[in-house]
Amino acid sequence: MRYLLMILLVAVANMVFAADYVREKKWADEITPGIVVGDPVYLEQKNHHKFLTLFTEAKDAKVGLIIVHGTGIHPDWGMIGTLRTQLADEGYTTLSVQMPVLAVDAKSEAYKATFKEAAERLQVAVAFLKAKGYGKVAIVSHSMGSKMVQAFLVNNPDSGVSAWAALGISDVDSFAGINMPVLDLYGVNDLPWVLKGVKKRGESLKNKVGSTQLSVQKADHFYTSHEAEMVNLVKTFMDNSL
Repeated sequence: MRYLLMILLVAVANMVFAADYVREKKWADEITPGIVVGDPVYLEQKNHHKFLTLFTEAKDAKVGLIIVHGTGIHPDWGMIGTLRTQLADEGYTTLSVQMPVLAVDAKSEAYKATFKEAAERLQVAVAFLKAKGYGKVAIVSHSMGSKMVQAFLVNNPDSGVSAWAALGISDVDSFAGINMPVLDLYGVNDLPWVLKGVKKRGESLKNKVGSTQLSVQKADHFYTSHEAEMVNLVKTFMDNSL
């Protein structure tokens, strides 16, 4: 009886923290009809689930950037839409990826259960850009997306990623195990759990060639009213790293 109860509890936990594909579809159905810049492209996981990406080709681009959003949103949301479109204007092909989402009321800590699936999506995205002929692939991520990317890069040292711009990464105080140029970008008025790790994150970047930590004055977690500076700092980092 106890064994059956344990199995039931595990099954319930898996249901609670499994990626919400229905919610993903709702996002896709809502945003794709209004996409003006770039094209919706669906990529496929091993379990045959097809997830939305927004692919924006820049003329003569040699680098592809994977854009990774934060908790429970979509690949054209707010500042993510700004990054994917304006970095394309700056000469970088972008692929903004729908990451796993949970139910609307899910706590942020529950997202750790989605990191394995997030890693698979990132690897599929890298392979897609490589197949398109982009010799170098880098990642630009925000918030929970940055935590997903960190886990992916640490556990996949041969991922094919050449540089990483981590925006607003929370509850992380080290970039140990990541062997590529890293930009740690945050707003001076960012969330407390982003700001508390600033010093240690900066120290962990000191011996990483091409890596840097930068802040945006007066910016909040979403770079509200500071989007142009955000894009410029990411572009400059990528220009110097790639």
